[in-house]
Amino acid sequence: MFRQIRAALMLPFTVTVIVPLIILATTGGYYPGWRQPFPTGLLMLIAGLGIIAAGLALVVGTVRLFATIGEGTLAPWDPTRKLVVVGVYRHVRNPMISGVVAILLGEAVLLGSPPLLIWCLLVFVINIVYIPLSEEPGLARRFGDDYRLYQQNVPRWLPRPTPWIQPEQDTV
Repeated sequence: MFRQIRAALMLPFTVTVIVPLIILATTGGYYPGWRQPFPTGLLMLIAGLGIIAAGLALVVGTVRLFATIGEGTLAPWDPTRKLVVVGVYRHVRNPMISGVVAILLGEAVLLGSPPLLIWCLLVFVINIVYIPLSEEPGLARRFGDDYRLYQQNVPRWLPRPTPWIQPEQDTV
């Protein structure tokens, strides 16, 4: 449990809490929804909190799956020992990054912060480049044909409408 908490604090917490706090402290560029006239302020508040809640649910759910099914963490220095292809991973290959980006987008909406929106976009672009160039080849080396089959059937970013069901392995 400590491994997962440490990894979550070092990675998603830093990206979604520490860096945004630094951005807000140094830019002062935010116009919170609760300070906007009605109904704009209410819509910003509801939308921002809803997006944050959805992102947080994805991050917590994926961390839990990594710990219980994958027997590891989200951290590159303590990766999963087993390929995780259950739950939300049956619909999309990168729900954790989707969750982090959703949290950042929700913060930008909730706080009406253009600098936070730029940070959100930067995090997304970094992952668009990093995942196919580094993470996916590493997963293919670690998990071989199981990962390649998963990769062929489950999209990277946009969830498939129906869950992918991994075919039964033939045992000889």
